[in-house]
Amino acid sequence: MRLNEWGFDVCTAEDGIEGKALAESYDPDIVISDVIMPQVSGMELLRSLKAGDPDRPIILVTAQGSIDLAVDAIKQGAQDFVTKPIDYPKLKMILKAAEQEIDLRRESRRLASQLERGAGFGDFVGTSKSMREVYELISSIANSDASVIITGESGTGKELAARTIHELSPRAKGPFIAINAAAIPENLMESEMFGHERGAFTGATGIQAGCFELANRGTLFLDEIAEMPLALQPKLLRVLEDRRVRRVGGSQEFQVDARVLAATNKEPRAAVENGQLREDLFYRLNVFTVALPPLRERRSDIPLLAQAFIREFNSKHNAHVESCKAEALELLKAYSWPGNVRELRNIMERAVILAKGPWIEASQLPAYILNSPTSDGGSKIVLPIGVTAAEAEKELILRTLRLTGNNKAEAARQLGLDVKTIRNKLKAYGIN
Repeated sequence: MRLNEWGFDVCTAEDGIEGKALAESYDPDIVISDVIMPQVSGMELLRSLKAGDPDRPIILVTAQGSIDLAVDAIKQGAQDFVTKPIDYPKLKMILKAAEQEIDLRRESRRLASQLERGAGFGDFVGTSKSMREVYELISSIANSDASVIITGESGTGKELAARTIHELSPRAKGPFIAINAAAIPENLMESEMFGHERGAFTGATGIQAGCFELANRGTLFLDEIAEMPLALQPKLLRVLEDRRVRRVGGSQEFQVDARVLAATNKEPRAAVENGQLREDLFYRLNVFTVALPPLRERRSDIPLLAQAFIREFNSKHNAHVESCKAEALELLKAYSWPGNVRELRNIMERAVILAKGPWIEASQLPAYILNSPTSDGGSKIVLPIGVTAAEAEKELILRTLRLTGNNKAEAARQLGLDVKTIRNKLKAYGIN
């Protein structure tokens, strides 16, 4: 009767044998079972049902409870252990937690299924409108030999876009050579780009092929093109126009066949106006522009991206995380992501390593995300109508503890309580 009042559809069984048969035919989301029963005990039923469906929450009830029995039940997979007479507010909270876990697992499976079906393009993950437009443009330009400028903030995936264009092009079997103009000292840049002959400068003890030579019959990706020394930009323009290269210290030119893709995290026209990028080089490279949106403009892709990174880091770290809890996911979706997808990837690796069970909790996210001014999910609590004062108090205490990194003294200070009260409350909740 209580369960029906709480909105559950309930089937009952007289004993463990009937319970096992009913579980197979009815396939309930949650099972509540007595421990002491004739023929098949609750512990035996627990083991049998867990063998058939390891994820189904099972709650055991007994009037003859002991710590050892409770510990054994939890070890064997019970969701919780309730003693008689039943504490109904506690049972309601246990069922609410079980429902939340069921919802999380369903959402996790939905995202995993979406990823399996290919929720993206190449190695990109995301189905937002802005990313679908990027995929369409990449598909359109991949088959040509035209130069492309890829723009976007740091961490949006500019090199991934370049690799995708290469892999979809007729040059896919050729080399993909990437060079970062911002990472190479200015005095070595010309040699890196065009190669050098023996004796061209101090330390040049042999012939070295440059990036154009290495990328012959393939693709050359010039990252951070606006950081390239201005003195070198006319030479790059000439190679792009003539398709001929002369090594530093050499006298002979030779033909090269490389498609050039360039990238910058700056607005290219602004870089031209600021004198960082030659206008003629910009126009030569800018046959097409692929603009990658920042993560804050494609927040709907965050659950899929997070799930993809969980799968990646489960494999890397031999972990068994299923997904993010709703509160953690809301914090991720609310954050501004200055580091974009690269930052999300790093945070998900950290969370997978810190996770204590199948779910990533809000407390396993960095403090700067928990306390971010844009992260409303960390500073507001939304309670449904009809929640009891005890449930509201529990939610407030646990949320405050998460936001303080489980610092009981700081949580007590913020709530106007003493630390002993916090400890007693947690003990009453059954939380260590």
